[in-house]
Amino acid sequence: MATPMVPDAERGDGIHTLRASAICRAWNGIQYRAGLSSRNVGSKQLSMNVATVPPGAIAFAHIHVDFEVMLYILQGRVRHAFGEGLVHQLDNGPGDFIFIEPGVPHEVYNLSDTEPVVAVVARSDAGEWDHIVDYPSKHRPIS
Repeated sequence: MATPMVPDAERGDGIHTLRASAICRAWNGIQYRAGLSSRNVGSKQLSMNVATVPPGAIAFAHIHVDFEVMLYILQGRVRHAFGEGLVHQLDNGPGDFIFIEPGVPHEVYNLSDTEPVVAVVARSDAGEWDHIVDYPSKHRPIS
């Protein structure tokens, strides 16, 4: 997987800023705006960006290996199918905070055919998109 183009942040004496950023990566049905990570601010334990799931899209099942994820839904309605076999479901919308524990299989569905889901995503992994593995799903295309 190619490393996404991550813009440099403005560096200060202990406070760094990334001004409004563009989409820098499209992966697994999700578009990511560049954010902050080890790549542009040298963080050791955190990364954060904005993710968009286009209308009707599915982010195929995956697992975050050894890191936590928190999301804040800004726009749209999203469903997570999660757990072993993806048997549980949870729907969320604007204003909801979501915490995903390490190792929990999950698949993300945009519930709208017309509106994107937009979320702030924070990870306890400065590598941002490292340490994510696929999980079997009936929706994943055969490669």
